[in-house]
Amino acid sequence: MIKAIKNAVRIPELRKRIIFTGLILIVYSLGRHITIPGIDVAALNKFFESLPQGSLIGFVDMFSGGSFRRMTLFALGVQPYISASIIIQLLTVVVPYLENLSKEGEAGRKKIRQYTRYGTVGLAMLQSLGISFMLENPGSLGINIPLVPHPGIGFKLMTMITLTAGTMLAMWFGEQITERGVGQGISFIIFAGIVDRIPSGIGSIYRSLFYEQTLNLIQVLIFIAVIVAVIMGTIYITLAVRKIPVQYARRVVGRRIYGGQTTHIPLRVNAAGVIPIIFAITLMQFPTTVASFVPIDIVQEVVRFIMRPMIYYPTYAVLIIFFTYFYTAVQINPTQMAEDLRRYGGFIPGIRPGAATAHYIERTLDRITLPGAIFLAGIAVLPALLQRYLGVQVRFGGTPVLIVVGVALDTMQQIEAHLIMRNYEGFLKGVRLKGRRGR
Repeated sequence: MIKAIKNAVRIPELRKRIIFTGLILIVYSLGRHITIPGIDVAALNKFFESLPQGSLIGFVDMFSGGSFRRMTLFALGVQPYISASIIIQLLTVVVPYLENLSKEGEAGRKKIRQYTRYGTVGLAMLQSLGISFMLENPGSLGINIPLVPHPGIGFKLMTMITLTAGTMLAMWFGEQITERGVGQGISFIIFAGIVDRIPSGIGSIYRSLFYEQTLNLIQVLIFIAVIVAVIMGTIYITLAVRKIPVQYARRVVGRRIYGGQTTHIPLRVNAAGVIPIIFAITLMQFPTTVASFVPIDIVQEVVRFIMRPMIYYPTYAVLIIFFTYFYTAVQINPTQMAEDLRRYGGFIPGIRPGAATAHYIERTLDRITLPGAIFLAGIAVLPALLQRYLGVQVRFGGTPVLIVVGVALDTMQQIEAHLIMRNYEGFLKGVRLKGRRGR
């Protein structure tokens, strides 16, 4: 590992990419400490400390790397871009124009990326306007702490301009890292924010164990063991692939022979990534958000019923499993895959081309998606249960672990590819690393 890092520094191109990525992250970190104008910072800290844990605001704060809690320039982070990307991806399935664009190669993908940027601007403006209303009226969330000394249209416009500009700058940083740095830029921005909060979490456990004495050593050891097990399981599920063998028929064109080779179709066990957890937690926190704006007794009773642990966690898990199947079906089209195989003369041994091949791929996909969906539900629910019953108050959940593990694997794979291309050894002697796209 150390030798591989030394070799990476010796390669001029890779060294430049690593330094460029580091500089971008430093600038991004500086922006995460610039508070937007017109806010009482002391009152803001009290406001967020008064919010219940596990709220939708806390989920947004996770994607911004803690910037939302401090209401800084990058308070929204790249979350509007992620939302816009998901919306465009879903619309690609139902809108013929976007579906045709996705099949036009690089030109079509460039157009779709442009639409995603437009969607990002719109979502960022809408969300920043909602944030300005929330800051001016914190009583809507049941917390009567004045946050804005001088509310009005001026503050709303300033908040919209500042947060929207911060989102677009963060998106540009991500694109620059993808093009000129190391790793996938948008994911790396989120990764950096999550990793940046790990020391504070360790410090919180340390204080609880040795100073406040609200935890004992057994509780901490159990929590650490669960974290290690979840990380190991996440790596396994992230890299797990079901390979469907494919054989291409031999064709003779003139004096040349084409085909006759054997390959495979890689189907990932967790093809949906973290998207099902994002969908599920957004849906589960929606009633709480509505109840904060609608102070009606019957609405409050319904929300309290939904938030009971015996109702909340099973429903949360079922929603994750449902959205895993849903998003996998959106991403992977067995009929199109079968048609492409037949067009290029490929077939699955023992399976007839066409509808039978599509049915076989769909059935295989359904089977391998189930363990991936159950695992996603487990790592999403288990940390919350441990915090509840062990009392370890650390912001640790399935979504951050999936993001950190996935980005780390992809980045290490990209660095290793540069090393091997120049005849250096990779990170592990005699073994090739595989990222989420590596097979």
